Amino acid sequence: MHKIDKKSINPGWAGAIAQPGQEFPLTPLSVISGGIPPGLRGTLYCNGPARLERGGIHVGHWFDGDGAVLAVHFTNDGATGVYRYVQTAGYQQEAVAGKLLYGNYGMTAPGPIWNQWLKPIKNTANTSVLALSDKLLALWEGGNPHALNLQTLETYGLDDLGGLEKQASYSAHPKVDPETVEIFNFGISIGRQASLNLYKSDFTGKIVQKAKHQLDGIPLIHDFVLAGQYLVFFAPPLRLQLFPVILGTGSYSDSLQWKPQLGTQILVFDRESLSLVSRGDTEPWFQWHFANGYVDDSGTVVVDIAAYSDFTTNQFLEEVPTGKTHTAAKSTLTRVQLNPQTAKVTNIETILDRNCEFPIVPPQNLGKVSPHTYLSISRQGTDISKEILNAIARFDHQTATLTEADLGENRYPSEAIYTPNPENPEQGWILTVIYDGNSHSSEVWVFDADRLDAEPICRLALPSVIPHSFHSTWKDL
Repeated sequence: MHKIDKKSINPGWAGAIAQPGQEFPLTPLSVISGGIPPGLRGTLYCNGPARLERGGIHVGHWFDGDGAVLAVHFTNDGATGVYRYVQTAGYQQEAVAGKLLYGNYGMTAPGPIWNQWLKPIKNTANTSVLALSDKLLALWEGGNPHALNLQTLETYGLDDLGGLEKQASYSAHPKVDPETVEIFNFGISIGRQASLNLYKSDFTGKIVQKAKHQLDGIPLIHDFVLAGQYLVFFAPPLRLQLFPVILGTGSYSDSLQWKPQLGTQILVFDRESLSLVSRGDTEPWFQWHFANGYVDDSGTVVVDIAAYSDFTTNQFLEEVPTGKTHTAAKSTLTRVQLNPQTAKVTNIETILDRNCEFPIVPPQNLGKVSPHTYLSISRQGTDISKEILNAIARFDHQTATLTEADLGENRYPSEAIYTPNPENPEQGWILTVIYDGNSHSSEVWVFDADRLDAEPICRLALPSVIPHSFHSTWKDL
């Protein structure tokens, strides 16, 4: 945990997290420029850590902040927005106490050592969102999701999806098959060794099938990929030393050791039976996020990831809540090809040598070949040790060209979300929430997905500053 030093706050991105996010009720949003496209009807949901301090003490890691969700509803009458903290039990208790009470990924529970043993980890509900027909799930990979009202963002409470054990983890990166509407996800359970729990749900979110597979040691697995008939996991060479966490002498983050000699472990599962198809090893790297995966005409599984050479990304993310960073952690868009029957890697290549994160493909292309990948990047010339991602772009796989949306100095986007045009399947929009460090304000920008280098089609003003979010989603009306 860190004492807040107001003088250390930088201009630019740090302004968005200098103060906790301020909630606002359902509010009409004014158009700054352009206009809302006629076919854009539905809701953009964004989730992220919006409160990084209490009582003058900062959390230990960006991942530890309390989650708040932004909903931007696009209707025939215009756009409205609402922003609310997820009312987790830990958030409510700390709000009453006026101080931090719990440990988390990057911090142990404050106070005497016995407090660290007695206090469970706080479910911060701060990482991602999954929109179902009757509720929105605020996801956090260390526990059950929280269910929210789709319109008002009122918190209903923890949701077991009809099959999760109490406090069982449910990852922040479910994959929704665009054709079957099945939802695939996973969670890690920790003991002397870890187990990978696989979940298959129907379109309502109800879990209809589960499987459990033992892992080697306790790795950190944040995401996975749906590739045709396969679910593919890459377990980086990170291992959690459990005793410091149990004793309360170290956080999860501090207790993760980078062991490149172990290599990256590959696990390939059949999506129908959830059974293990193959298991293998390859060279070491770390990834938070996958862009997509598919099976090509030869039967090879092709997976695109934002790959780091090591785990220094974790140190950078730990520095973010202080408002000053100094660790450079570069990722590149990397393609891995493997034989699904043996998990043997046949090729690894960098397809975009630019610092990037949050890679996505249009939702209709998930698990299949996608001509484009959209991602957040660093503008050319950016000092990545001091700046967070400050542009968005589209990578064309056929021509290997990058089309950038240069947002200008001191502007920082949330994850780029692709929204298909229901009237024209070949066309869509990119939505992102922009924090403008020049005016200390937040806006929603809408781009033509095929013309990211053009001016946004529409800019909407938000009533208050939205702290940088992690993941977003779109739900059609």
